[in-house]
Amino acid sequence: MEQLQIQGLCCKAEDKEILRGVSLTVNKGDVVALLGPNGHGKSTLLNCLMGSPHYQVTAGQALYDGEDLLALPTDARSRKGLFLAFQNPPDVPGVVTMDFYRGMLNARREKPISLLDFYRKTTEAYQQVGLDSEMASRHLNEGYSGGEKKRNEVLQMLLLKPELAMLDEIDSGLDVDALSLVASAIDAARRQGTTFLIISHYDRLLELVRPNRTAVMVQGRIALEGDETLARRIAKEGYSFLERELGIDLRREEVPSSIGVCGAKITAK
Repeated sequence: MEQLQIQGLCCKAEDKEILRGVSLTVNKGDVVALLGPNGHGKSTLLNCLMGSPHYQVTAGQALYDGEDLLALPTDARSRKGLFLAFQNPPDVPGVVTMDFYRGMLNARREKPISLLDFYRKTTEAYQQVGLDSEMASRHLNEGYSGGEKKRNEVLQMLLLKPELAMLDEIDSGLDVDALSLVASAIDAARRQGTTFLIISHYDRLLELVRPNRTAVMVQGRIALEGDETLARRIAKEGYSFLERELGIDLRREEVPSSIGVCGAKITAK
């Protein structure tokens, strides 16, 4: 991936408009911290980009290296190099984790992965995220703790080696040691060329992964962009300065779905 260009993206769920004209450009090698108060559209944006059927795009576009990403089915977006780590990974009873991993790897290969290569890759990935490789024989996420589910998402990222990894609160539910392992895995993937779009409400992860860019979502739009210093200021002061100094209304609005694309973007240098 060289560039993801989102322009005026609007999206609704169950007739409620959530995204109201999101415009954001992500370049190869970026680690973008996607921040903002709860309920203002961050997770919706990632799910729309991945192609979740729960959301309906009503306007705008998302170009992935110039190609219309929104025209592709979810599996094609995945094969193009997109990956989404869920905020709340679901249990998948009846699906053995090892079988799921082999299936997702083989879907991206011309020839099925050999058992030896599969064993080597999964063993290494389990070590990187601090999980017991015997978990591969269990049903996917079933009986896992919240932290184990999050580390399991990162493990999938390590196996797939995506071009663009979108991580939705990957740090919630992790203890200090697990957080360090996840941050190390993100850093390893970054060195191998993965670009990141990361939602987080905890400054500790951002301190460890050091995003080079910050984008703040308010009321379904990108209200403010800056570098990593913006993320640090938000961690220290919260979001109140956006309203106090920049006049950005932080209240969640209920607006009719017919509203047009509007809203100015303020760029912080």
